[in-house]
Amino acid sequence: MPYVDRQNRICGFLDIEEIENSGRFLRRYFILDTEQGNLLWYMDNPQNLPKGADNVGFLKLTYISKVSDATKLRPKAEFCFVINAGMRKFYLQANDQQDLVEWISVLNNATKITVPKSGESQAAYVETPQEALGATKQVSYKTEIIGGVPIITATQEQSEGQNGSDRGKRAQNQLPYFLSRGAQDQSFIKAGYCVKQGAVMRNWKRRYFILDENALSYYKSDLDREALRVIPLKEIQKVQECKQSELMMRDNLFEMVTNSRTFFIQADSPEDMHNWIKAVSGAIVAQRGPGRSANTRVRCDSDTITFPK
Repeated sequence: MPYVDRQNRICGFLDIEEIENSGRFLRRYFILDTEQGNLLWYMDNPQNLPKGADNVGFLKLTYISKVSDATKLRPKAEFCFVINAGMRKFYLQANDQQDLVEWISVLNNATKITVPKSGESQAAYVETPQEALGATKQVSYKTEIIGGVPIITATQEQSEGQNGSDRGKRAQNQLPYFLSRGAQDQSFIKAGYCVKQGAVMRNWKRRYFILDENALSYYKSDLDREALRVIPLKEIQKVQECKQSELMMRDNLFEMVTNSRTFFIQADSPEDMHNWIKAVSGAIVAQRGPGRSANTRVRCDSDTITFPK
């Protein structure tokens, strides 16, 4: 889903047909910068690219005349929409129906300037990124201790398009994050790309994560069969949204505390971050069993929760 980053820009991943009429859609990270009047796209989130890396494409918002649903024009491309910019049409694919609706809305709002009526303030009104995405994106969360693990869950009902079901979403084998493993692995709870910080060099690299009922593993890519590391669920003490995200200047950052180290992992969106937290926490509870919560003593010091070994 599109989200507002720390620089007040609307961002998110989409697939774009960069070569007109090629039928080939490529995964790109989009930034809608209304202050600069640009829509830019990069190979990846610029936070994960070398410093000073250039965008691979951009559009001036003043060139965009209309953004609309194109699923009937491109029936083979799920959740497709089109940006009309002069003589060129840019076709893009969203991740699901809600993603499609939100991107069309924010792009049309960004290219629309409301002219004030006579007698009103002469300053034209342009929606802020937060207003463009709407108040429904704000969801509060609660923490519960179940099976010796802090479980973070939403306390508000999500909108109909975010009800957690897979209905209305692109099939896994059509998403770039499930290129090959989805069909080959026998079973997993959740899989996809995230960016993690290295333990020694402290650099950030994109890795393919697979969560199953016993462990969370990560690979160099979704094509690799040998994991770079396997983290048994029994070693994970806590998983939560990272309190150091501002210090690290990273959006959608969560931390996973194990017996040996703390892993800092960046998801592609706030929704994906909370989904990973919920999935890992749920897998731990399922492995340990609900009965553990009654027999587990928890010691709390200020805001820090520790668990006895």
